[in-house]
Amino acid sequence: MNRNIFREYDIRGIYPTEINEEVAYQVGRSYGSYIQENLKRKICGVGRDNRLSSPTLAKELIKGITDSGCDVIDFGLVTTPMYYYACLKTNVIIGIMVTASHNPKDDNGFKFSFDHLANARGEQVYDFRDYTLAGKFLSGHGQITTFEPYEYYKSFIKENIKMGNRPLKVVLDCGNGTTSLFAKDIYSMFPNLDLTMICDISDATFPNHHPDPAVVENMEMLKNKVLEVKADIGIAFDGDGDRVGFISETGEYLPADKVMIAFIRNINDKVSNKNYLYDVKCSKALEDEIIKLGGNPVCFRTGNSYTRAEINKRNYPFGGEYSGHLYFNDRWPCIDSGLYNGLRMLELLSTTDQSFSTLFNNINTYYNTPEIKLAVADDIKFKVVDIVTTYVKSKNYKYLDIDGIRVQFDDGWALVRASNTGPNLTLRFEASSLERLDQLKQEFEAVVHDALKTFK
Repeated sequence: MNRNIFREYDIRGIYPTEINEEVAYQVGRSYGSYIQENLKRKICGVGRDNRLSSPTLAKELIKGITDSGCDVIDFGLVTTPMYYYACLKTNVIIGIMVTASHNPKDDNGFKFSFDHLANARGEQVYDFRDYTLAGKFLSGHGQITTFEPYEYYKSFIKENIKMGNRPLKVVLDCGNGTTSLFAKDIYSMFPNLDLTMICDISDATFPNHHPDPAVVENMEMLKNKVLEVKADIGIAFDGDGDRVGFISETGEYLPADKVMIAFIRNINDKVSNKNYLYDVKCSKALEDEIIKLGGNPVCFRTGNSYTRAEINKRNYPFGGEYSGHLYFNDRWPCIDSGLYNGLRMLELLSTTDQSFSTLFNNINTYYNTPEIKLAVADDIKFKVVDIVTTYVKSKNYKYLDIDGIRVQFDDGWALVRASNTGPNLTLRFEASSLERLDQLKQEFEAVVHDALKTFK
């Protein structure tokens, strides 16, 4: 087993060379043994997304778990948020979701949990990796039962959305991912929504575009359809349904850090805890707005498992990441559901006469780049970040090192971090002027490229 498939907050790799049925069986056997030995638990949940390899991987995973003597509740084909909900609904709390989220079509993997706060993260993953590679598993004959969570989940969403009467024309882009199976049915519960669907046939070859709404190029189809039908808003989901992206009525792509401002403005007067969490990739405009509203901005490391756990632990009412993971924790149980988060925005719009784009008026202006991803091998990406950190210290720059290194200046910032979901470095830059933005970008891209030369 390739130890590099154990990443910072999940297990992920290419099918069938890195992730295959044999690996799935071993992961299942290990997981079932681990939770019995270390958590004294005898049952877990399992779900799977719509990827082509997910059915056979889930089958072998479940076989491995039951061969350890642990029982399984099989949730079947679900979005990742639906899997989270099913774990809570059945009170098994923990389990494994077979998915590679927004990764390319040939990838697959496993999101897994050991506590109620979030998926395994950091040392939890690496402890499990070492336990798995040691191969000392329990044996037994666990039982398999099934639970279909969809109708319960659908009702739970309806109960948690307080839709107004304003008619809204909406375009939904499912990216041919797992939400293709559920989005239209769920959104059709609200009669004020006039729906147009695109990429809503489940097809894990992703024939239309990559299912990652954090990448502007992937939103082009949605933008065009919004303008064509003169919709009020466009909403897109990622491959396993835990992330969301938005297009305005004017065809503008709204990054998640900007969307978070609209949500925080909406809920701020309704919550007593005014701490709002965001990750290191988010614009300073978000921090500025939280302070303007009298709230406390909490800058945190990137990663679904980390952010969700921290929001749960601190009972923050809302938080999110630049990637499109958004977590309501006011009247919703801190599940990052793209379908739910889209409906929260429609709820907001349905109770106002404002257009979507005007929700973002009076935000401080900064100039920034999108995420810049550089393909860098897993075995050197963290070493490159270390070299950049050494450079930053030699210059006596101010910095945050909670996740890679974010270099802080009075007029901007530069971020260099190692991706935890693939062999990439992620860079992002922001400044108060285009000239300064270009300076920061040139300086730190040069440092990164010089660092990369040392490994050739």
